[in-house]
Amino acid sequence: MIGLVLIAAASDIRGMSLPPPDQMPLAKPKITPEERRRRTADRLIMIRLKMAIGRELDQRGITRPTDIGAALGMPVAEATKLLTRHQWREGDVTLLEAAAARLGVEVPESASNGWPGR
Repeated sequence: MIGLVLIAAASDIRGMSLPPPDQMPLAKPKITPEERRRRTADRLIMIRLKMAIGRELDQRGITRPTDIGAALGMPVAEATKLLTRHQWREGDVTLLEAAAARLGVEVPESASNGWPGR
């Protein structure tokens, strides 16, 4: 019975045709070197901000997600995602800077401001 299903699926695949060129999905555009540098710089800033915010929360004894959300002035789920997310997202630096300011945390700029490539 399984063999029959596989044979039927194979014959269906051979009979398939590609969609017309005007309906083909476009290739994902590559980011420019300038945009890549900006994102890399943002990632480094995000790491510094997350570490500083985490340190401040720890010093204040704030460890529960509900308390963290309240301290940062945002919903619990959003605060948790913001502090644990590893992928770069537009607007995260702004949110982290606002959270750091709310806690009174200052993050010093790196000695090589704008690293890498600058």
